[in-house]
Amino acid sequence: MLELLTDPAAWASLLTLTLLEVVLGVDNVIFLSIVTSRLPAAQQPRARRIGLILALGGRVVLLLALGWLIGLTAPLLSFLGVELSWRDLILAVGGLFLIYKATTEIHVMLEGENAGGHGGKPGSAVFAAVLVQIFLLDLVFSLDSVLTAIGMADEIIIMVAAVTIAIGVMIVAAEPLSAFVQRHPTVKMLALSFLLLIGVALIADGFEFHIPRGYLYFGVAFATAIEILNLIARKRRTDPSADTAG
Repeated sequence: MLELLTDPAAWASLLTLTLLEVVLGVDNVIFLSIVTSRLPAAQQPRARRIGLILALGGRVVLLLALGWLIGLTAPLLSFLGVELSWRDLILAVGGLFLIYKATTEIHVMLEGENAGGHGGKPGSAVFAAVLVQIFLLDLVFSLDSVLTAIGMADEIIIMVAAVTIAIGVMIVAAEPLSAFVQRHPTVKMLALSFLLLIGVALIADGFEFHIPRGYLYFGVAFATAIEILNLIARKRRTDPSADTAG
């Protein structure tokens, strides 16, 4: 343990892996803000914190079960000439659920709160059901990030530390990000579109067709930058004092 603390390579590995885990966790935080928005406002921060703590527990368990996790990549069956493993099936099912969830939320935004039998009440979502959704989807999200951690670091303590720090960053970022998304409906629609893209990417990964995440993140970053410019423009139109102040 003391050797790791004085090893520059170990610190470099921890920093690199932590940054990567934070980047890979962006889609997780967005999903978190969307799924908790169906809860009463007073319960949303608590649901996000508990959900992320459960996510941390799940990721640490996956890291400690390295042999089992690596075994998930062994071929299980063949479909249309593609050999599928348990990991592939989990990613594909998770992607389908993510597409379903994002599509449902988009439908509610377009048709109103009463669409789809939601009852029109912000608190209609069951707290426990939301936590289950967060936990299960995080397991899907974490498969790739945990496998990445295994590939980038040799020491289990470095992997656990990187995942713990990344979850801590998500806990801090979840509240302001969720508040921003809920204040701006167009940003929420953009976030839901991002979740649709991630769902498609997960299904593609499940069928051994990898879509580089850099392409997705660049597209979303570009769209977000355009949306920020639109928000600034709308604020200037509704607040003339912003122009006169300059």
